[in-house]
Amino acid sequence: MLPLDIPLLHTFLDLAQTGSFTRTAARVHRTQSAVSAQIRRLEGLLGAPLFARTTRSVTLTPAGERLLPHAAAVVEAAAALEARFRHGEVEGDVRLGCPEDVAGADLPAILADFAAAHPRVRLHVRCDLTLHLVEQFETGAFDLILIKQDPERVLPGARLLRREPLAWVGVTRLAAAQPHSPVPLVLAPAPCVYRARALAALAGAGHAADVVYASPSEAGQVAAVRAGLGLTVLPARRVPADLVRAGAGWPPLREAAICLLAVARPTGAIEAFARYAEARLGEAGER
Repeated sequence: MLPLDIPLLHTFLDLAQTGSFTRTAARVHRTQSAVSAQIRRLEGLLGAPLFARTTRSVTLTPAGERLLPHAAAVVEAAAALEARFRHGEVEGDVRLGCPEDVAGADLPAILADFAAAHPRVRLHVRCDLTLHLVEQFETGAFDLILIKQDPERVLPGARLLRREPLAWVGVTRLAAAQPHSPVPLVLAPAPCVYRARALAALAGAGHAADVVYASPSEAGQVAAVRAGLGLTVLPARRVPADLVRAGAGWPPLREAAICLLAVARPTGAIEAFARYAEARLGEAGER
């Protein structure tokens, strides 16, 4: 068994979130050299580099990406254990905002398991578009929001939970054909990272796009795609069984990201759910 300690994993998670030794040092109340020493120690224990360092950036290596959900799970479990035996059971309210597609695919099992582990936490969930969630979060309507983002332009303070490879999806008749301008598309209204990825990919390949059906609901989009109205963009891991991914010849799509944004001073209940969601959504992305 590896002799890992919780402070090392805490520092790893903070550095993964901030991408900066300076900001991480401020968070953990240590010097930058102490943070670097902790990361080197963790890398030595695991036998793999966890971060790629340049003069301008600090990014996770593939080994760091693999460690991220497991480290979050260990830290969350340790926090829950401490809370239960030192401070009593975690309790309080958590107001969570989430896009409809993430809520339908991943959230029900996460909410059920968290509620079973923390029966004195009251969860209040509301679904909306990412733009509206961010606006409402800034007015104090939510404690936490899960949002879809460009992984290269994550909102300040947001935790990147997982990267989401995307795929062109449609009925066989459309997905098996080569793209011909204008390409009929079924997408969410702007602004939407999936929509932006689709339009940018087609424009880069010299194809015109025609958004023939726009719906803020993924269920509505999928229904239109099933009717053969056009193709859409979905996470590659969540292609419905009765639809197919477009074949070779379709321009590649840049990935998206699922991120979590929390209030600056979270309660124990809010932080417990944030860590739990971070671990579980990271595992879902690996699967």
